[in-house]
Formats: sequence, structure tokens, C-alpha cells
Amino acid sequence: MLMILAEWLTVNVYTGFNVFQYLTLRAILGVLTALLIALLIGPEMIRRLTLYQIGQYVRDDGPQSHLSKSGTPTMGGALILVAIAVSTLLWADLRLHQVWVVLLVTLAFGLIGWVDDYRKLVLKNSKGLPARSKYFWQSVVGLSAACVLFFTAQTPAETQLIVPFFKTVAIELGWLFIPLTYIVIVGSSNAVNLTDGLDGLAIMPAVMVAGALGVFAYASGHVNFASYLEIPYVAGVGELVVFCGAIVGAGLGFLWYNAYPAQVFMGDVGALALGAALGVIAVLVRQELVLLVMAGIFVLETISVILQVASFKLTGRRIFRMAPLHHHYELKGWPEPRVIVRFWIMTVILVLIGLATLKIR
Repeated sequence: MLMILAEWLTVNVYTGFNVFQYLTLRAILGVLTALLIALLIGPEMIRRLTLYQIGQYVRDDGPQSHLSKSGTPTMGGALILVAIAVSTLLWADLRLHQVWVVLLVTLAFGLIGWVDDYRKLVLKNSKGLPARSKYFWQSVVGLSAACVLFFTAQTPAETQLIVPFFKTVAIELGWLFIPLTYIVIVGSSNAVNLTDGLDGLAIMPAVMVAGALGVFAYASGHVNFASYLEIPYVAGVGELVVFCGAIVGAGLGFLWYNAYPAQVFMGDVGALALGAALGVIAVLVRQELVLLVMAGIFVLETISVILQVASFKLTGRRIFRMAPLHHHYELKGWPEPRVIVRFWIMTVILVLIGLATLKIR
């Protein structure tokens, strides 16, 4: 919005406004805007959530240390979505369809999570949004986004599967692009949701992965950098740097209140939305496989749940003391902050490996 205004001001008022055409400046402003919004709105949101008694329900069959968290305000992910949306609308070029796709997918998944949280926390329905209904609406949004991206693709590179570490390996997907995109978006959304079980555990890896995807977006959207790094050039995706910056700023602002011991929890409204956002960005910059690496913590958490459920149903025995994986380590005696920080460290390593694929080809 402000970019379009800056263009008009550059032509009609003062040429100095042209500085806002620089993507890097708008990305920085996107980070700072989202961060400021989150920091300013956070206290009032926490106060209102507490006032209306929208607090976390803690199961008594989990780690006993979590019982003290019962009643902690939840649905704080709405704060993240507000900060992301406002920052993106202010600083991104809204004439590009990629910006609208990623923003609308994020908000749509946030709405699904909000309904689930509302039913559980406000209406006191322990089941929340039924699993089938949740999966149905996730599928509707995921498939819609996949179809839009497939039918608006302008070049073959936009629907190819890029294999990291190899210069010339690009698999032509054709119609398979649609189910792959669907799996990436819905899978990423639910993976982040499963990880969101400890104070700050999910938000910081999401911030780091979003920041790394911003680097990929900038390189993929710049014809010279894309050529130098031998990655596919996709016109327009560079603008996603602003959206990634908004995630980083909003995430850090939320972490201010979500850090151990948390004053507010994200809830499904934030976790489902952030996961979907990471998935659709990875699709747009053609780095689905790199996302699998960088988001390794989310992947491990998801696999631990799948293995636990499969093992119990098939053999009656559990592989882990409790799933997702972070609860397993808690029950082994790791203090919560140790689990959180070690998972953060693992994410740093995985993100660096992902970024290395830009050069090691």
C-alpha cells in the first residue's frame, strides 16, 4: 500500500520517496512494523484473554510440570496474524498475486485454528473443531492455493521440483504439482501445530525458517542472483521477503510474551497459520525439499506422533514415553528450558544447512 503511495509521491512530490522501492528497506520496515505492533498490542491482548478466562486446559496425563500452566491465556496467535497482516499490507507490493496467495492462505488457516480454539476454550467443547471438519477445511484451502499457483504459473520453473545440491536436477511435475503443494501446505501447518507444546518451542524455529525462506525469496526473485546461484528465477517472489520479514517481526514480538515462563500461548490460531505460511512460501520459491530440511524439528515432531500411534495400534506398545517428541524428553527428566533451547539449536544448524544449498550445487 505504502509502496504504491511512494511511487505517486516520487513522481509528483519528491524523488527521494523512491527509496521505498528498495525491497531490502521495505523488508526491514516490515520486520520492525510487525515487531512494534506485537509488542504494543501484546499486553492488552493478554489482559483481555485473562479477563474473559480464555485459558489453556492442561491434560493431567502429561508432564506434571505443565499443570501449573493451566489457565494461561491462549489464542495469542491472533496477535501474530494481526501484526503479519498489517505489516504486509503496508509494505508489500499488493499488485503481485503471490503476496495475496500467501497472505490469504495464512489468514484462512488462522481462521480454522481460531474456530478450533474458540470451541475448546470459550464454548468449553473439549473436542474443539472435529478432526474431520478441520482436515476438510484445511484441504479446501490447501487445494485452492495449489490450483491457483498451478494455473497462474508463467514459466516451467514455477512447477518443477528442484533438488538441492544439484545444479541441473529439476523434476517436471505437471499436474502432480497440485497434490505436492497441497501436502506441503497442509503438512507444514499441522507439523507446526504439533510442535507448539512448550513455551517458545514452535515460534522461534518458525521465525528462523521464515528468515531463511526470505533469503531464498530474495535470490529467486532477483534475475542476476538467481542466475549466479543457479536456482530458478521466479518473477515476483522477491516481494515475499516483506512477508517473511513480517513473520520474523511478529514472531519475535510474540516470543517476548511467550518465552518461558509463558504469559500467553499461541493456540491453533497461530500454529496452523504459521505452518501454512511456511509451506506456501516454500512452494512459491520452489524449495519444498529445502523446507523439509530447515523445518526438521517440525518434521521430527510429526514423525514421532505417527510412529507412536502406529506402534500402539499395531503392537500395543509405545516407542516414546509420550508424543510429540518434546514431551518424551521432558519425561526423561530434561527441564523445559533445556528442551526448548536444544531444539532451537538444532533448528539453527538445519537452517544453515538449508542456506548452504544456495551455494553448494
